[in-house]
Amino acid sequence: MIITGVAVCLVVLLGAGFYSTRKVRGEAGNFLLAGRSLSAPVLAVLLMSQVVDSNATLGSADLAAGFGFWAGAAMPLGMAVSILLVGVFFAKRLRATGVVTLPEFFARRFGRGTEITASVLTVGSFGILLAGNLVALGYLLQYFLGLNYTAAVLVIIPFVLAYTMAGGMFASVYTGLVQFAVMAVGIVSLLVWTAFGPGFTHDEGLGIGDLGQLTDPAQGAAINWATITALGLGNLVAIDLMQRVFSAKSPAAAQRACFGAATGILVLCVPLSFVALAAVSIVGDTAGAPILYVLLGEYTPKVLSILVLSGLVTASLTTISGVLLSTATVLVRNVLRVGGENAAMSSDVMKATRLLMLPMAAFGALVALRVPQTGILLTLTFDLLLASLVVPFILGLFWSRGDGRAVAVAAIAGITVRAGFFVLTPTIYGVDNTLLYIPNSLVTSSVDGWTTFIGFLVSLVAYVTVALVRRPVPTITVPEPVVVPAKQPVAV
Repeated sequence: MIITGVAVCLVVLLGAGFYSTRKVRGEAGNFLLAGRSLSAPVLAVLLMSQVVDSNATLGSADLAAGFGFWAGAAMPLGMAVSILLVGVFFAKRLRATGVVTLPEFFARRFGRGTEITASVLTVGSFGILLAGNLVALGYLLQYFLGLNYTAAVLVIIPFVLAYTMAGGMFASVYTGLVQFAVMAVGIVSLLVWTAFGPGFTHDEGLGIGDLGQLTDPAQGAAINWATITALGLGNLVAIDLMQRVFSAKSPAAAQRACFGAATGILVLCVPLSFVALAAVSIVGDTAGAPILYVLLGEYTPKVLSILVLSGLVTASLTTISGVLLSTATVLVRNVLRVGGENAAMSSDVMKATRLLMLPMAAFGALVALRVPQTGILLTLTFDLLLASLVVPFILGLFWSRGDGRAVAVAAIAGITVRAGFFVLTPTIYGVDNTLLYIPNSLVTSSVDGWTTFIGFLVSLVAYVTVALVRRPVPTITVPEPVVVPAKQPVAV
């Protein structure tokens, strides 16, 4: 019954995705940015879907169940902080520039070389984020349908490719609206069921009042603060987040959407850590399966299970769709420059974007099969961006000093230090490093968490040092992208 209910929801989702093709009308501006027509409420829903997808939700629940409330809450708190910062400092300013992708900002501020650097780093990092959502959905199909994990991951890809290739950003809009309606009802219902049923019980030392999780490194404080910092700052250069901001109908709408999304994340997502803590006493040992799946599959009422699982699935597909679209757009416009440097957003751009979704999906599947973790991949994505691009982005926007060389030194220094610690540290945010660990006796798991701050500080020092040493240079600009308007007004 559970899978049947979820399947019905997916049929509705697929229908919404293909319906969105009517809004594209063959125009690349509609395909990539929804015609820059998104209102604040619609955009807020899209921004929230990044946090309520199954990758973040399952990861947060597993961390809360294993390490305490604050370990699980760190993820939604970090994302809420990030979106709030975008609203306060960046949304209006960047939306007003008229850029299509975040690397175009780097091109205008620092030049072509930095545009390529930003493109490679963001696309590579978001391939990891894509993988995290494939992992979560793969586990769902494995747990509820009994499919082999590898087969489950590979089944998901053509499904999401189909409607993303068809509708582009409008596909994310329509599927996001379906997802939010289902997920909001599901989360509230799950909280009510837990409160009036099993109750919010938890083991000693794991609750919201056990602040050692935020003050004592032995209780995971360094890792929890590193998670909040990586997501809170690293997500500032998230290409899918920024592409959605650029889709707003006005700079003011972009800002209001960020404020609404940050509030919604706190209200809907943080309380799920209470459910995860209670689930430990309800389900016991889950034998490696995601604790939320076990709770929903065996203990909660079927209708409630269908609501929550349908919301998780649709949110993940919305995130995957957004990642595929944003990464392919960056490759087409900023790396390959399809149509030339000053090309209008023609049908060639749209065709190339659809084509390049295929290798991005393949890369995400490869990482998902190699590292079957959920929330850890989300945090790792923004950890790498924090160590490389966050400092140039923030200082490049608000400080006139610094050029392409400062960006290169900051990115190379930060990412080298962070990647070096990554391959030498036996754990990643408290779990075993199964991605790429080189056994050694020099670095132990005690540095886990602290390395996030070290990489960021190295990047900061490198950028400021080079910027102060080198003489100020005029800001490099590139012409505004020419957007082909839709033949008819498009409104959402």
